[in-house]
Amino acid sequence: MITPTIRHSAEVAKALKAGESLVALESTIITHGMPSPQNVEVAREVEQTVRDQGAVPATIAVLDGELHIGLDDEQLEMLGAAKDVMKLSRADMAFAMATGKTGSTTVSATMIAARMAEIAVFATGGTGGVHPGAETSFDISADLTELARTPVIVVAAGPKAILDVAKTLEVLETQGVPVIGYQNKVLPAFWSRQGDHDAPLVVDNPKDIAATHLMRAELGLEGGMLVANPVPEVDDIPQSEMRSFIDRANKEAAERGVSGKALTPWLLARIFELTDGASLKTNISLVKNNARLAAEIALACHRLKS
Repeated sequence: MITPTIRHSAEVAKALKAGESLVALESTIITHGMPSPQNVEVAREVEQTVRDQGAVPATIAVLDGELHIGLDDEQLEMLGAAKDVMKLSRADMAFAMATGKTGSTTVSATMIAARMAEIAVFATGGTGGVHPGAETSFDISADLTELARTPVIVVAAGPKAILDVAKTLEVLETQGVPVIGYQNKVLPAFWSRQGDHDAPLVVDNPKDIAATHLMRAELGLEGGMLVANPVPEVDDIPQSEMRSFIDRANKEAAERGVSGKALTPWLLARIFELTDGASLKTNISLVKNNARLAAEIALACHRLKS
């Protein structure tokens, strides 16, 4: 019999037993998003941000075929230094587990694991979406279909700004995914507080986000929600500055034939170079800010269900 091995860290197991509020965190940011050793340092800082709000962090990854909900310090160090780690989505998560591989979880795989662990809220940097030129390449992230089917609140700084955000919003609307701007009528553009598009819905407090999630469950509506949380103003890079860097990186990626799962990490790395590191500083800031809001939403969900 094939049975998945799912392991909870001691901290997560204790929280689940006590009925505490948890926040899921992805692990791709550790393996594909930042250089070592900064990747592990930031992962620990993000986890502490969740704890500081009164919730419990659960960083998710597949290690040697076992799905881990929560990683201890040794596992974080190992993952941060590992080479050739798979980047897991819905398509290859089961393969990695069945064949004993190690993989970090993207938005879609983290949502799946969070649902399995009954964790309602997930904090990430930005979501995937529709890449420029998708009308010919069909390059559309699995994150969008996962949002349409898996009931997890995803807190992000909007879709990544390297994407075709207009088409991404159209796909989310077609899939029936609520996109909520947090305290902002304009949808943030990842590194930038203000993008080019209005937020379809606007909410000013964590309680209303939690209530919307619970109401969707009561109505039997499938899927999750995307909460777009602007980066703190002090670390904002105006979109007018970022646009030229993004356009140049996308052009170079096309010229070099970079595509598929390699595209987003390559673009982020190239934009880091073009901005002399400013994009990474803002990326770290927005991830922590999203973790903070996610914890507040998780606590609000717990209070409303009590």
